[in-house]
Amino acid sequence: MVHLPNNAFGDPFDVHVLPLPRPADGYAVQMLDTDTLLDRRSGNFLPVRSPLLDGLFDTFESASEAAASWVCANCQPPDEHRLSIVPASFDPQLERHILIYGVLCGRP
Repeated sequence: MVHLPNNAFGDPFDVHVLPLPRPADGYAVQMLDTDTLLDRRSGNFLPVRSPLLDGLFDTFESASEAAASWVCANCQPPDEHRLSIVPASFDPQLERHILIYGVLCGRP
């Protein structure tokens, strides 16, 4: 596996202490400029509205490991990936994942 820096997908954070506009249930790996998250079961990116998506990780570290695995398998060169670890939740009424900060852009 290719070695990526600790902050390759953003600076590590704790969803329980971040001042968020709404509570987060965990960490998600978002493809920048999209509303897709890395699915824990398939290893593919799925839209937040997909009923198949299982996109919440319990820890920043587990999300980072999954992101690194995806980058190693799909990006050449690896440092040009477009992934970020973000706080996310699951809304049981809407039956979908929620991006706390919405769709993040890859470039300002």
